[in-house]
Amino acid sequence: MRKTLSSLAAVLVVGLSALQLQAASLAGVTLPDSQQVAGKSLVLNGVGLRTKMMVKVYVAGLYLEQKSSDPNTIMKSDSPKRIVMHFVHSASKGQMADAFNDGFKDNAPDAVKTMKPDIDKLIGALDAINSGDEMVFTYVPGTGTNLAINGKDKVTIAGQPFAQALLSVWLGPKPPTGDLKKGMLGQ
Repeated sequence: MRKTLSSLAAVLVVGLSALQLQAASLAGVTLPDSQQVAGKSLVLNGVGLRTKMMVKVYVAGLYLEQKSSDPNTIMKSDSPKRIVMHFVHSASKGQMADAFNDGFKDNAPDAVKTMKPDIDKLIGALDAINSGDEMVFTYVPGTGTNLAINGKDKVTIAGQPFAQALLSVWLGPKPPTGDLKKGMLGQ
Protein backbone atom coordinates (compact mmCIF):
# COMPACT_ATOMS: atom_id res chain seq x y z
CA MET A 1 0.00 0.00 0.00
CA ARG A 2 2.79 2.43 0.95
CA LYS A 3 4.63 1.65 -2.32
CA THR A 4 1.45 2.30 -4.32
CA LEU A 5 0.88 5.64 -2.57
CA SER A 6 4.51 6.66 -3.17
CA SER A 7 4.20 5.76 -6.85
CA LEU A 8 0.93 7.67 -7.14
CA ALA A 9 2.48 10.71 -5.44
CA ALA A 10 5.45 10.59 -7.84
CA VAL A 11 3.13 10.40 -10.83
CA LEU A 12 1.12 13.37 -9.54
CA VAL A 13 4.26 15.48 -9.00
CA VAL A 14 5.54 14.70 -12.50
CA GLY A 15 2.12 15.33 -14.01
CA LEU A 16 1.67 18.66 -12.24
CA SER A 17 5.19 19.73 -13.23
CA ALA A 18 4.40 18.98 -16.87
CA LEU A 19 1.21 21.01 -16.62
CA GLN A 20 3.12 23.97 -15.19
CA LEU A 21 5.58 23.86 -18.10
CA GLN A 22 2.73 24.03 -20.59
CA ALA A 23 0.85 27.00 -19.29
CA ALA A 24 -0.93 28.15 -22.40
CA SER A 25 -1.99 26.49 -25.61
CA LEU A 26 -3.72 28.21 -28.49
CA ALA A 27 -4.16 27.14 -32.13
CA GLY A 28 -1.91 24.13 -31.53
CA VAL A 29 0.92 26.25 -30.05
CA THR A 30 1.98 25.82 -26.44
CA LEU A 31 4.04 28.49 -24.70
CA PRO A 32 5.79 27.94 -21.36
CA ASP A 33 4.48 29.73 -18.28
CA SER A 34 7.78 31.54 -17.67
CA GLN A 35 11.04 32.56 -19.33
CA GLN A 36 14.35 33.85 -18.02
CA VAL A 37 15.42 37.31 -19.25
CA ALA A 38 18.46 39.18 -17.90
CA GLY A 39 18.54 37.04 -14.76
CA LYS A 40 14.86 37.62 -14.02
CA SER A 41 11.96 35.24 -14.30
CA LEU A 42 9.17 36.58 -16.48
CA VAL A 43 5.66 35.12 -16.32
CA LEU A 44 3.35 34.54 -19.24
CA ASN A 45 0.89 37.43 -19.04
CA GLY A 46 -1.35 36.19 -21.83
CA VAL A 47 -1.57 34.59 -25.27
CA GLY A 48 -3.40 35.81 -28.34
CA LEU A 49 -3.99 34.68 -31.91
CA ARG A 50 -3.34 36.95 -34.91
CA THR A 51 -5.69 36.24 -37.76
CA LYS A 52 -5.98 37.95 -41.11
CA MET A 53 -9.01 37.32 -43.28
CA MET A 54 -9.84 34.23 -41.19
CA VAL A 55 -6.31 32.79 -41.65
CA LYS A 56 -4.41 32.00 -38.45
CA VAL A 57 -1.06 33.81 -38.79
CA TYR A 58 0.69 33.57 -35.40
CA VAL A 59 0.23 33.01 -31.70
CA ALA A 60 1.82 35.71 -29.54
CA GLY A 61 2.70 35.46 -25.88
CA LEU A 62 3.59 38.42 -23.67
CA TYR A 63 6.01 37.84 -20.78
CA LEU A 64 6.33 40.32 -17.89
CA GLU A 65 7.83 40.40 -14.39
CA GLN A 66 4.30 40.49 -12.99
CA LYS A 67 0.97 40.07 -14.70
CA SER A 68 -0.95 43.15 -15.78
CA SER A 69 -3.99 43.84 -17.94
CA ASP A 70 -3.20 47.57 -18.28
CA PRO A 71 -1.49 48.21 -21.63
CA ASN A 72 -0.25 51.69 -20.63
CA THR A 73 1.40 50.38 -17.47
CA ILE A 74 3.03 47.58 -19.44
CA MET A 75 4.35 49.88 -22.16
CA LYS A 76 5.66 52.55 -19.73
CA SER A 77 7.30 50.14 -17.29
CA ASP A 78 11.10 50.13 -17.65
CA SER A 79 11.40 46.43 -16.85
CA PRO A 80 12.29 43.33 -18.88
CA LYS A 81 9.61 42.17 -21.30
CA ARG A 82 9.36 39.58 -24.04
CA ILE A 83 6.97 38.92 -26.89
CA VAL A 84 7.14 35.48 -28.50
CA MET A 85 5.46 35.15 -31.89
CA HIS A 86 5.05 31.54 -33.00
CA PHE A 87 3.95 31.45 -36.63
CA VAL A 88 1.32 28.97 -37.82
CA HIS A 89 1.29 30.43 -41.35
CA SER A 90 4.06 31.60 -43.66
CA ALA A 91 4.64 35.28 -44.47
CA SER A 92 7.02 36.97 -46.89
CA LYS A 93 9.52 39.58 -45.76
CA GLY A 94 7.37 42.19 -47.54
CA GLN A 95 4.25 41.09 -45.67
CA MET A 96 6.15 41.26 -42.38
CA ALA A 97 7.50 44.73 -43.21
CA ASP A 98 4.03 45.99 -44.21
CA ALA A 99 2.48 44.63 -41.00
CA PHE A 100 5.05 46.31 -38.77
CA ASN A 101 4.96 49.59 -40.72
CA ASP A 102 1.16 49.64 -40.41
CA GLY A 103 1.39 48.81 -36.69
CA PHE A 104 3.78 51.70 -36.04
CA LYS A 105 1.70 54.15 -38.14
CA ASP A 106 -1.54 53.14 -36.43
CA ASN A 107 -0.25 53.06 -32.85
CA ALA A 108 2.87 55.22 -32.61
CA PRO A 109 2.64 57.91 -35.33
CA ASP A 110 5.04 60.20 -33.48
CA ALA A 111 7.62 57.40 -33.31
CA VAL A 112 7.36 56.98 -37.09
CA LYS A 113 8.71 60.54 -37.36
CA THR A 114 11.21 60.59 -34.48
CA MET A 115 12.46 56.98 -34.63
CA LYS A 116 12.44 56.34 -38.37
CA PRO A 117 16.08 55.11 -38.45
CA ASP A 118 15.35 52.61 -35.64
CA ILE A 119 12.13 51.43 -37.26
CA ASP A 120 13.95 51.03 -40.57
CA LYS A 121 16.67 49.06 -38.78
CA LEU A 122 14.03 46.68 -37.39
CA ILE A 123 12.25 46.34 -40.74
CA GLY A 124 15.58 45.63 -42.45
CA ALA A 125 16.32 42.80 -40.00
CA LEU A 126 13.06 40.95 -40.74
CA ASP A 127 13.06 37.71 -42.73
CA ALA A 128 10.45 35.69 -44.56
CA ILE A 129 8.71 33.46 -42.03
CA ASN A 130 7.58 29.86 -42.37
CA SER A 131 5.01 27.98 -40.35
CA GLY A 132 6.71 26.84 -37.14
CA ASP A 133 9.16 29.76 -37.02
CA GLU A 134 9.48 31.95 -33.92
CA MET A 135 10.18 35.65 -33.75
CA VAL A 136 11.12 36.90 -30.27
CA PHE A 137 11.36 40.51 -29.11
CA THR A 138 13.12 40.98 -25.77
CA TYR A 139 13.48 44.32 -24.00
CA VAL A 140 16.16 44.65 -21.31
CA PRO A 141 16.54 48.01 -19.54
CA GLY A 142 19.88 49.62 -20.32
CA THR A 143 20.42 47.32 -23.33
CA GLY A 144 17.40 47.79 -25.58
CA THR A 145 15.12 45.61 -27.66
CA ASN A 146 16.54 42.53 -29.31
CA LEU A 147 14.91 40.72 -32.23
CA ALA A 148 15.73 37.04 -32.61
CA ILE A 149 14.31 34.82 -35.33
CA ASN A 150 14.47 31.07 -34.70
CA GLY A 151 17.01 31.67 -31.93
CA LYS A 152 19.34 33.80 -34.07
CA ASP A 153 19.89 37.39 -32.92
CA LYS A 154 19.12 39.78 -35.77
CA VAL A 155 19.30 43.29 -34.30
CA THR A 156 19.25 45.18 -30.99
CA ILE A 157 17.80 48.69 -30.84
CA ALA A 158 18.67 50.83 -27.82
CA GLY A 159 16.28 52.81 -25.68
CA GLN A 160 13.05 52.43 -23.78
CA PRO A 161 11.14 54.77 -26.16
CA PHE A 162 11.64 52.30 -29.02
CA ALA A 163 10.49 49.43 -26.81
CA GLN A 164 7.32 51.38 -25.95
CA ALA A 165 6.62 52.10 -29.62
CA LEU A 166 7.15 48.45 -30.52
CA LEU A 167 4.86 47.22 -27.74
CA SER A 168 2.20 49.63 -28.96
CA VAL A 169 2.02 47.64 -32.21
CA TRP A 170 0.16 44.94 -30.22
CA LEU A 171 -1.08 46.87 -27.16
CA GLY A 172 -1.92 50.27 -28.66
CA PRO A 173 -5.33 51.63 -29.71
CA LYS A 174 -5.27 49.87 -33.12
CA PRO A 175 -3.72 46.41 -32.65
CA PRO A 176 -3.72 43.88 -35.52
CA THR A 177 -6.90 42.42 -33.95
CA GLY A 178 -8.77 43.15 -30.73
CA ASP A 179 -8.71 39.47 -29.76
CA LEU A 180 -4.90 39.37 -30.08
CA LYS A 181 -4.53 42.35 -27.74
CA LYS A 182 -7.03 40.97 -25.23
CA GLY A 183 -5.31 37.61 -25.24
CA MET A 184 -1.86 39.12 -24.65
CA LEU A 185 -3.31 41.17 -21.80
CA GLY A 186 -4.71 37.99 -20.24
CA GLN A 187 -8.32 39.11 -20.66
